[in-house]
Amino acid sequence: PSGTTVMRMTAFDADDASTDNALLRYNILKQTPTKPSPNMFYIDPEKGDIVTVVSPVLLDRETMESPKYELVIEAKDMGGLDVGLTGTATATILIDDKNDHPPEFTKKEFQATVKEGVTGVIVNLTVGDRDDPVTGAWRAVYTIINGNPGQSFEIHTNPQTNEGMLSVVKPLDYEISAFHTLLIKVENEDPLIPDIAYGPSSTATVQITVEDVNEGPVFHPNPMTVTKKENIPVGSVVLTVNATDPDTLQHQTIRYSVYKDPAGWLEINPTNGTIGTTAVLDRESPYVQDNVYTALFLAIDSGNPPATGTGTLHITLEDVNDNVPSLYPTLAKVCDDAKDLRVVVLGASDKDLHPNTDPFKFELSKQSGPEKLWRINKLNNTHAQVILLQNLKKANYNIPISVTDSGKPPLTNNTELKLQVCTCKKSKMDCSATDALHISLTLILLSLLSLFCKSFC
Repeated sequence: PSGTTVMRMTAFDADDASTDNALLRYNILKQTPTKPSPNMFYIDPEKGDIVTVVSPVLLDRETMESPKYELVIEAKDMGGLDVGLTGTATATILIDDKNDHPPEFTKKEFQATVKEGVTGVIVNLTVGDRDDPVTGAWRAVYTIINGNPGQSFEIHTNPQTNEGMLSVVKPLDYEISAFHTLLIKVENEDPLIPDIAYGPSSTATVQITVEDVNEGPVFHPNPMTVTKKENIPVGSVVLTVNATDPDTLQHQTIRYSVYKDPAGWLEINPTNGTIGTTAVLDRESPYVQDNVYTALFLAIDSGNPPATGTGTLHITLEDVNDNVPSLYPTLAKVCDDAKDLRVVVLGASDKDLHPNTDPFKFELSKQSGPEKLWRINKLNNTHAQVILLQNLKKANYNIPISVTDSGKPPLTNNTELKLQVCTCKKSKMDCSATDALHISLTLILLSLLSLFCKSFC
């Protein structure tokens, strides 16, 4: 307003303050620039206060040639008489900005086009604001006030250009809606001065057109899960998958194919999506993790170009008793003069799961000859001990052992424990096979004797 005090100038005179020699009067000698009026300010000659004297309409930063004024101020003693001595100084006055101009859109309606399924900036909204740039009176804040119920759109301000960057943040679906209309308002960071208000130009509409694209089919559900027993017959049906095409307006057909089948166990009917087995499913396969076999399938539509969707199938394999137990170790050594005739502790393991594993049953196959040379004692559900009944001569012996699991029906593994009877001297064990295989010779002699009896007895 006119009469507003801007600043105070103060001069000092070293003469006697009680005389006119130090009686000061102030005056404006020059104003730069001289527009819009050569007399924008007045200085109180006695106090040195600089005040505005023009109408507030002229004191408008947006219409001024420059928002900075320089005043050359003269201070004269002797009460301002012509005989007085003078001093000068420059007063610099900056016209600061007030938020007296609301931002206005450069047009009432903006157009944007976006492909369905795509996110990102789709249009920049431009505004004008006559206030001082890079201040809160100029910086714009955009708000979507209508047309965004699904929160698919967001708008942010570009700090360099003050434009509103309208973005799609949730992919749009052409089949649900091909058009969207948004109503957007723009305001300043700082509030407007009381006698200024936001007008119709501070709002605009955005017309958004969604373009249809060929989307890939979608499996339902995804991932797909099914439970099957391992070892089901080849050709068994595992599952019939279901994929639908989101492009409901295009009336396309879907064909299925295998994408990833690590073990090569499966096939899929390209027309109806029925998945069947081409090989025996094996829970113990290295391609099975935590009893689950995973395969991927494709659904391909007939679009141009065609679009593809991927479905994941998890097959949980239930265990059946299809693995015989294995025995370890298969080699043992003992001294021919050993006092401790407990030869070795045998363990058994089974790739199957309970109840198709332990407790295991350990047995010796029938021993040839009249003498019993060894026996086997069960220690627990998974281990047994082989014990010699007498010291044996240095030789290699094959001890036939059978181990049976607890499955229904049970499975038996007939194997042989190779026993080396060695010469032991001074803590050194000599296991060189100087003698023939004891058991093998006995079996050969018995076989020859049997043949002889058949021919001549």
